[in-house]
Amino acid sequence: MPSPSVVGLRAGGTSFAVELAHPVPRVLHWGADLGELSEADAEALRLTAGAAVLNNAPDVPRAFSVWPAEADTWSGTPAVSGHVAGRGAVPRPVLSGFRHDVNTVTLELTDVASGLDVELTYRLTPSGVLEVATTVTRREGDGRYDLAGVVAALPLPRRATEVLDFTGKWCRERSPQRIPLAYGGHVREVRRGKPGADSPYLLTVGEPGFSFAAGEVWAMHVAWSGDQKWFAERLPEGAGVHASVLGGGELLRPGEVRLAAGESYVAPVVCFAWSDAGLDGLAARFHAYHRERAAHTGEPRPLTLNTWEAVYFEHDLDRLLELTELGAKVGVERVVLDDGWFRGRRDDTAGLGDWTVDREVWPRGLTPMVERVHALGMEFGLWVEPEMVNLDSDLAREHPSWVLGPEELGASSRNQYALNLARPEAYAYLLESLDALVGEYGVDYLKWDHNRELHEAVDRVTGRAGTRAQTLALYRLLDELRERHPRLEIESCASGGGRVDLGILARTDRVWASDCLDPVERQAIQRWTGQLIPPEVIGSHVGAERSHTTARKTDLSFRLVTALFGHAGIEADLTRNSPAELAAFTAWAGLYKELRPLLHHGRVVRADLPDDDAYLHGVVSDDRAVFCWARLTTGAAGQPGRVRLPGLDPARTYRVRVRAEAGLPSLREVAAPEWFTRALAGPVELPGAVLGVAGVPMPVLDPGQALLLDLSTVDRS
Repeated sequence: MPSPSVVGLRAGGTSFAVELAHPVPRVLHWGADLGELSEADAEALRLTAGAAVLNNAPDVPRAFSVWPAEADTWSGTPAVSGHVAGRGAVPRPVLSGFRHDVNTVTLELTDVASGLDVELTYRLTPSGVLEVATTVTRREGDGRYDLAGVVAALPLPRRATEVLDFTGKWCRERSPQRIPLAYGGHVREVRRGKPGADSPYLLTVGEPGFSFAAGEVWAMHVAWSGDQKWFAERLPEGAGVHASVLGGGELLRPGEVRLAAGESYVAPVVCFAWSDAGLDGLAARFHAYHRERAAHTGEPRPLTLNTWEAVYFEHDLDRLLELTELGAKVGVERVVLDDGWFRGRRDDTAGLGDWTVDREVWPRGLTPMVERVHALGMEFGLWVEPEMVNLDSDLAREHPSWVLGPEELGASSRNQYALNLARPEAYAYLLESLDALVGEYGVDYLKWDHNRELHEAVDRVTGRAGTRAQTLALYRLLDELRERHPRLEIESCASGGGRVDLGILARTDRVWASDCLDPVERQAIQRWTGQLIPPEVIGSHVGAERSHTTARKTDLSFRLVTALFGHAGIEADLTRNSPAELAAFTAWAGLYKELRPLLHHGRVVRADLPDDDAYLHGVVSDDRAVFCWARLTTGAAGQPGRVRLPGLDPARTYRVRVRAEAGLPSLREVAAPEWFTRALAGPVELPGAVLGVAGVPMPVLDPGQALLLDLSTVDRS
């Protein structure tokens, strides 16, 4: 047993320190960088980590350990819950070993009461994101350990008293909600078989009133694509010297994990991050973290044309070839053929599961379209929904036991059920079907959809809960398909933005943020989706004038500007656009390609404005910045006055241009501010201190309008 000591990690302006105390280590610090700790510093940190002994309380100081349990006199959510036939439900783990290097601390715990061994690894990444990975192993004992839950949790200081997380619905994903952190628990449980449109997404706790630019904040994300548990918990007695805790993990269904001797449960990684620069500081950490990951491609994100809102299920080769030709002319780099290409798929009631081309609609297969797309120098993509099945399909008729659900199925959703990927035969069928499609047609990209939630997700043969097994099988399927086709890119789509998490993004290349292309809604959806993941992995398309999902009509310029701030694409039917509109698309495509290096590698910034109906957001680098100034609805104020552009260097001078390639907004004013009028005529030079500290009066936009500003630094040398 090692002597009690303190080990710490430092990276990205963040520190994490843990005391290797007996019986169970405790976290001493997670947050601002404490610098290199000397032995005296470490001893001071340890000395000041002891809490008071309270009246009518345990006779020893309470501590919040790395594996919180009742043995620590902890009355909140335990790290592990479960039992062996009713026994071993009160764990008393002890530290049995540890490993430590510059990036990680691994703690080994042993619990005699439950017969469990625990390996708990903390890894502090260069971006300052702290990964917590947990493996629980049934070491010995008779019977199976019924595991009910495993969570990772970290302590929070008393000043962290305001909670921000997210809710949502189809076409309004990631809607923020704020509440005070009261005594008790703020608990979110996801029981949808995927994160869902109302995913908590990123649970953040901070100083009251924290904003995009200011305030100290702590955040947590469960990097998992199945059922989840998220919580922020505050007890009157606190958590040791800390006030509350933040944590999460997989939500396990009864009987889902039953460990025999020698078997292990590997929990999803839980990601934690701290920032003293508000929500933008958090976003910068998570964006850098994602860009550091091996799965992230640094290649330019191709401008995409998706056929869904252009043709829906009406697949006609001549029309699709015309659309393809127009896409190539305006600058499209990837064409994605959406739903409707496979056998029996004339609407959404049939065909899912039969992953072969419908020869009645495509007598020569997809070859004519694929060859034309590739001949025009573009990539070819294809929509699939492998995890789902229509009962009106050959697959369901021939293999009813492959459906994920009880013998007497409940209600369908969108006319479909889930296919049980954990059944080896179903898994093999999907892998071979997808492998054959990608190989035969040279598919460069799969839009991988998931259009229903998993209710009553039980194996029809065994009757056991199957959500976890389904998620793991999905991960294996994606990994094996990518192994067979290393250049294949995959998008995570799930009724729009219903599966956006860092677990799925470890094996896919982008997410579809929402089925809603209405730019009024999209401005908010993209703003908050970008709180966790960077713009280059957020699909953002231009739709038709009249939105398919809201019926709202918007100007083309507003749709074009909004779609720039992501992985841009087109969903509109270009065959119905006028020559002037096609020219606008062409100019916008060129602008996207010009700005792409900045938009997809820079730092995202968002202005704190008093008016919720006006947005100012942008992406900045050392020598350039691009900003969107948007008005969603009318505001109470007659004019916005001076608005500060965030993220600029006050010591530098910037050349400001109004970019008109996507069109100019309509204004609600007799005359625009003088600086803006001059910038319309040509670049205007303004100091960073004026732009970012004093602010500049922004023009008054009509509702449903957006303006694009391009700033570059002026070299005075």
